[in-house]
Amino acid sequence: MVFSSLTFLFYFLPAFLLLYFLVSKKTKNMVIFLGSLIFYYYGVKDQPAYVLLMLLSILVNYKAARKIEKQTEQRGRKIWLITGLTYNMGCLFVFKYLDFVCVNINTALGWAGTGTRLPYAELVLPIGISFYTFQITSYLIDVYWGKIPAEPSILTLGTYLCMFPQLIAGPIVTYSQVREQLRDRRQSLSNLEEGLREFTIGLGLKVLIANQMGALWGQVGTIGYESISTPLAWLGLGAFSFQIYFDFYGYSLMAKGLGMIMGFRFPDNFRDPYLSKSMTEFWRRWHMTLGSWFREYVYIPLGGNRSHLYRNLLIVWMLTGLWHGASWNYVLWGLFICLLVCVEKLGVKKLLERVPLLGHLYMLFVIPLSWMLFAITDLGKLGVYVGRLFPFLAGSGSAAVFPGDFVKYGRMYLFSLLAALICCTGLPRKLYEKRKASLLTALTLVAVFWACAYCMYMGLDDPFLYYQF
Repeated sequence: MVFSSLTFLFYFLPAFLLLYFLVSKKTKNMVIFLGSLIFYYYGVKDQPAYVLLMLLSILVNYKAARKIEKQTEQRGRKIWLITGLTYNMGCLFVFKYLDFVCVNINTALGWAGTGTRLPYAELVLPIGISFYTFQITSYLIDVYWGKIPAEPSILTLGTYLCMFPQLIAGPIVTYSQVREQLRDRRQSLSNLEEGLREFTIGLGLKVLIANQMGALWGQVGTIGYESISTPLAWLGLGAFSFQIYFDFYGYSLMAKGLGMIMGFRFPDNFRDPYLSKSMTEFWRRWHMTLGSWFREYVYIPLGGNRSHLYRNLLIVWMLTGLWHGASWNYVLWGLFICLLVCVEKLGVKKLLERVPLLGHLYMLFVIPLSWMLFAITDLGKLGVYVGRLFPFLAGSGSAAVFPGDFVKYGRMYLFSLLAALICCTGLPRKLYEKRKASLLTALTLVAVFWACAYCMYMGLDDPFLYYQF
């Protein structure tokens, strides 16, 4: 089940909220927990055992955290931490990376001519496993570090991990951020109104902008990378850049809005990242909860910027790339980002900040290139696309087959492209904050909601991109 679906909007959400507001304060966590299991089951109904997998994650980490807290010796605490981490990362590895490792081992065995091949597990990736694994892992580590006490109620811990607004595509919320809210939170009409507003804005960004940009990127793939002109190749990357931003930003706003309705305050996940003047700044504004997770649980424990800075950056960005997917293009993507960040730390970042225009032009060039490595999983096709972007690299015979394609698709998606470009500036948000109490703003949001509902009714909707991670 996705937020941008008629089933969620007109069946699940009204029924859930009605029950949630009717029950007593003590029962609300139970309603969230059971409602979230139903929500998750709807998405994995073809593999119902994946619900049990998530429940087992709750049980294992609940027990491990309690054991850590009870141990008086450091050795015992570390044993239980390692036990919990082994389970968490072991599940993630088996479901997400095992076949990737087997493929590469088999490739190496083929080169060696041994004739031996490892079998593939061919497991379907559980929805949201990367997100909820990182969340429960942060809880376990924080208990080990003594930042928070182990949760005595398995229902409360289960509510934290399974909470459907942020269960399958983030934001990544640490237990310490919502610990008090899980015990004591207030619902009000103002929170309900504000939450519905945020949800509607996110829904509009997803359905009315991200999906249109996804359609343009899909058109480029349908034509075939070898047949597109250089201008259309750049337009296609621009479309994907808009799609992934408004898809994920829209989801994060919807999650934040749903949290507000229930009395929670989730952390922001985006802060106008496309206005950045460097890649370093960009990754402080994009998917901020993931960046915070890697900074707190990987980068700083490795030494941060105090020792072996570039080694630490390389490890973090390799892991960030692999977190997004078990494919070499994600590794290349992580290495590309790491290279840019390292170069910027040598002094380039200061120059870009002193000359803002230069910084924006630089990002206008490198952002689409980074998303190209993210979007195209086939390395052969990736090479073809690079040849279309830079014809001089492809040699002779690389002239555009259809030089007018850029104009055709530019006209077809003109209004959507302009809307995406304007919304990237943050100006619509600033205008909304100034005029949010006006009748015109309320009517606009109502119109956005029903326009989205119409698009979903007509089948003009796509799953969220980050569900696959």
